Amino acid sequence: MPASVLDSLRLLSEPTRLRLLLLLDQAELSVAELQDILNMKQSRISTQLGLLKNAGLVKARRSGKNSIYGLGAVSATLQALVREGSDSVPEALEDKRALKLALRKRADTARIYFDQLAGKFGRSYLPGRSWKGLAESLLLLLPPSWTIADLGAGEGTFSQLLAQRAAKVIAVDNSEKMIEFGVKTARENGFANLEFRLGELEEPPIEDASVDLVFLSQALHHAAQPPRAIREAWRITRPGGRLVVLDLLKHDFEQARELYADVWLGFTEVELYGFLEDAGFQDIHVRTVDRESEPPNFQTLLAMGWKRQS
Repeated sequence: MPASVLDSLRLLSEPTRLRLLLLLDQAELSVAELQDILNMKQSRISTQLGLLKNAGLVKARRSGKNSIYGLGAVSATLQALVREGSDSVPEALEDKRALKLALRKRADTARIYFDQLAGKFGRSYLPGRSWKGLAESLLLLLPPSWTIADLGAGEGTFSQLLAQRAAKVIAVDNSEKMIEFGVKTARENGFANLEFRLGELEEPPIEDASVDLVFLSQALHHAAQPPRAIREAWRITRPGGRLVVLDLLKHDFEQARELYADVWLGFTEVELYGFLEDAGFQDIHVRTVDRESEPPNFQTLLAMGWKRQS
């Protein structure tokens, strides 16, 4: 084996440098993107990139104010060894998922545009513009033949909104009082297509492959086993159906456990992506879509996944 390969292998015995090379083997990335993916400080990443660059294993090019890093003069032999070595890196799978999200964010020019408008929507009055109006408009896009499951539905406010359009809505919650109230309210409002069922997120009383769309709206952080809840969502979804999850971005507001009976203090984008991917969902999209202006400044995650046609 050539001495240069041996020297390179010694350099890559440090896990962070190996993770960096594995990522740059898949895409050119900026330091900021590598920070997001690896969840490390810029100084540490820059130091390790400097060592790899000095060894010729990575190269950098300028793009505006940023330096974009990619693979350098890496031999086919070393490249193959690096790829094989990914099995010994515990963080490799999470890095791969985080890379997918980083590349999707980079390409999402529309999101960048709307990020610039964030916070301005409700500051100036325009007659007739409201979130309720937008919600009603989006509801009309739902096929009226769909069966929808609202898991962790609570008293069913969102379920009633969905029932205005869907053929059938199944609202599941583990609180008997919530179910009783939801049934009473649905009956009073004339929603014959809204059915409430008592059950857990990890074991919803719904038949296999029987619903077209599953919602988990601010419910997953109450689940004892979030990955299992997502697997159950996959079980009850028909081939060609979708899952939509709205939940909290990971935070450190510990009081939420007592105030709101939260089991989990939110999730990272990568964690939520992993739950959906491991369950079998495809074409997964995960986004941080909102941030509250008042402390503790909770942020909202939106995740969507598709169950492949069989």
